[in-house]
Amino acid sequence: MSGLEIERKFLVKRGGAYRRAAFSCSHIQQGYIPADGATVRIRVRDDRAFLTIKGRSVNGGMTRYEFEKEITLDEAAHLMQLCRGGVIDKHRYLVRSGAHVFEIDEFHGANDGLVMAEVELGNEAEAYEKPDFIGPEVTGDKHFYNSHLLSNPYERWKENVPEDYR
Repeated sequence: MSGLEIERKFLVKRGGAYRRAAFSCSHIQQGYIPADGATVRIRVRDDRAFLTIKGRSVNGGMTRYEFEKEITLDEAAHLMQLCRGGVIDKHRYLVRSGAHVFEIDEFHGANDGLVMAEVELGNEAEAYEKPDFIGPEVTGDKHFYNSHLLSNPYERWKENVPEDYR
């Protein structure tokens, strides 16, 4: 898959309502290969693996170029050795809301307690219905970029997040 990725990110309220609303759950581990001007990610999601390259964000962090290709688990294991800073470990829950699917990420390890949602859109002005458990928007806030969470994990700055979302 290649093209523009248009997404918005949000904090998710405590309480686990997203788990009850989910139609799917998967385990994700991902690492990042150092690159100037792009984000290069290796992801293993359950029994599948992907190489993803993302360009710099524009429009307040909402839009950026994305290239993604499925790779073998063996290729992913080898590429993970090139990753720096550790691995992001999370569970992803998929929740339908209106015509969209929200991806809810529940982080583990040094990012334990952080739960974020994102929704992909066809264009920047596209309307969407937020489930009740979706909170403040954090699109474009680098603190919430997965690649940033490796070097500056949530456990170091979670007190800056409103109490209902930590």
